[in-house]
Amino acid sequence: MQEFQWYVMYTSSRAEKKVADRLQKEGVEVFLPLVEELRQWTDRKKKVQKALFNGYVFVKTHRNHLWNCLQVPGAVKFVNFSGVPATIREEDVEIIQRVVATGVAIETDGSEIAPGEKVKVIGGSLQDMVGECIEKGNKDYFLIRIPGIYQNILVTIPRKFLQVIEGVASVQD
Repeated sequence: MQEFQWYVMYTSSRAEKKVADRLQKEGVEVFLPLVEELRQWTDRKKKVQKALFNGYVFVKTHRNHLWNCLQVPGAVKFVNFSGVPATIREEDVEIIQRVVATGVAIETDGSEIAPGEKVKVIGGSLQDMVGECIEKGNKDYFLIRIPGIYQNILVTIPRKFLQVIEGVASVQD
């Protein structure tokens, strides 16, 4: 019997929430990380929830049920690398859930970033997480790599909460 795995589904533009709701109604386990953002209109400001990874929904299912999941309106395809559907490790999903739950300011970044110093968070709600410290635009970020979809999560954390892990020059996946 096949094991359940987290697969990466690509959706129509701004359809992530609808696709996630429809899949859940079908009994499929779905993870859609959402972040709150303050939007400015001419007459008002409003907090809105948007997908952390634009166009992506994580679906936990068997490989032979992928086609059934694509029958939901708004679902486009599953992300593939060399013809194999992309999967996300359970640990990566848990890391994303933990980071989103903290409510800290986060961004995503899909660019290739040269590996930096490996660091451990020594304080705050992300204590004991291990990642990289990078500088981008004169700001320090704590970088968490999500290799299954070639994305990175950048979290703003003061350097005083980061401790360099000795003896490790760079992070290797």
